[in-house]
Amino acid sequence: MATYRGGCHCGEIAFEVEGELTEAIECNCSICTRKGYLHWIVPRGSFRLLTADDGIVTYTFNTGVAKHYFCAICGCAPYYVPRSDPDKIDVNIRCLEGIDPADLKRGYFDGRNWEQAHRAGITYERPRAK
Repeated sequence: MATYRGGCHCGEIAFEVEGELTEAIECNCSICTRKGYLHWIVPRGSFRLLTADDGIVTYTFNTGVAKHYFCAICGCAPYYVPRSDPDKIDVNIRCLEGIDPADLKRGYFDGRNWEQAHRAGITYERPRAK
């Protein structure tokens, strides 16, 4: 098991996460598309915040289950609590140090059709434009 460090752009948020990072999940929902988020969902016990949480801002929408955390200073969104797994943490792989996302297996989640996609799960073929 490896330990990865990550955080926001300015350093106000820093964290460590333990696990085996082998794949990145891309989602096409409205917020993930705009943020350029690449997902790695881990158990809460595998995630450790290294900085105080007073510089973290929370954004919620729709069902309010997902808690999107971002830095109040630089606006970077390094992790959040996912609607699909609210007992876990979803780390933005692009906010991890020393990781090239191109080296990871890529899965896709059709977040624009969240309910159906959640039932169907992740696919490993890039969705085709309609």
